[in-house]
Amino acid sequence: MNMMTETITIKEQVMPDTEDNLLFTPGPLSTSTTVKQAMMHDVGSRDGAFVETVREIRKEILRLAHVSQDAGYECILMQGSGTFGVESVLSSAIGPEHHVVIVANGAYGERMVRMAEVHGIRHSVLRTNEDEWPTVPALEKFVANAHGATHLVAVHSETTTGILNPIEAYGAVANKAGLVLIVDAMSSFGAVPLHVAKAHVDFLISSSNKCIEGVPGFSLIIARHDQLQRCKGRARTLSLDLYAQWKGLEDNGQFRFTPPTHALLAFRQALCELEEEGGPTARYARYACNQRRLTEGMCAMGFVPYLPTYRQGPIITSFLYPETAKFDFNRFYAALDSRGITIYPGKLSKADCFRIGSIGHLGTAEIDRLLDAVREVRCEMGL
Repeated sequence: MNMMTETITIKEQVMPDTEDNLLFTPGPLSTSTTVKQAMMHDVGSRDGAFVETVREIRKEILRLAHVSQDAGYECILMQGSGTFGVESVLSSAIGPEHHVVIVANGAYGERMVRMAEVHGIRHSVLRTNEDEWPTVPALEKFVANAHGATHLVAVHSETTTGILNPIEAYGAVANKAGLVLIVDAMSSFGAVPLHVAKAHVDFLISSSNKCIEGVPGFSLIIARHDQLQRCKGRARTLSLDLYAQWKGLEDNGQFRFTPPTHALLAFRQALCELEEEGGPTARYARYACNQRRLTEGMCAMGFVPYLPTYRQGPIITSFLYPETAKFDFNRFYAALDSRGITIYPGKLSKADCFRIGSIGHLGTAEIDRLLDAVREVRCEMGL
């Protein structure tokens, strides 16, 4: 991979032994020692080597999406969490004359609804239960009834539950109806297969600290060049102006405002390690293996997954609270935390669940460590 030339020399460091928890979450994630080491270097934001690093990162992100600048796509890096990237796209790509259809089957779809409300964007919301997604006929009918619809927005991997929504099918609907498709691929890009062009995705948003296994600090946006050009002058904010951010990166290779230099150096190393692992296909296989081992082990202990298997993605799994008064999530969480294990509370609106992620710098050995800890805590709680 061309971007891995030694544009910046990072001195070898001996990392001290740490007692960091293993993070079974959808991000931030457990990261490799070498990704952490990559941040142990200070670099100026206008340094030529750093500018080249940013350029190569942008090129590599497009390659992972099976597109390129020559094919009419652009990559924009935006400071802040993934949510900043989503809001940048929604507030820059959708004008006052537009009407966006938002598919919502979890908290992150609802977050985009809230963004539309805050920015005064005309919108219609197709909601389903959190363990379902709309069928293609239902989506087609909804779009047809949303008079003047111009954009379709959906989440790929909805980490509220762990459901993996059928983005390719949504893309076909959007393409047939002439809609611009915006996809929140926050916790899927870099592992879950998705060909941006073939899926008719016009804007895709992800984050540095998800499947590529970097650290928090910036979001990444892949945009069709022609759609990006239409964002000029539309932005409702200064700092999240998607077109202006792209223009700055294209003109001089620099961010308009202070870039997350250390996070970008870590991300460059994370991209190296993604390639060394075998790319997104190999990473998907590892995550899927983690998720299967996790689910089998938890089910053997009597825990029940919230989602049916055919709707379950490899990123994070929701488990229902055991039906006993002996189970207290705060106690369960604290007991695992004391054993070096961090899980996630639930985010469902209609069921009591907790969530366990299967991504990050984790393999079957770490999954087994988690399962051993759960067995111990389960016995302590008398479950």
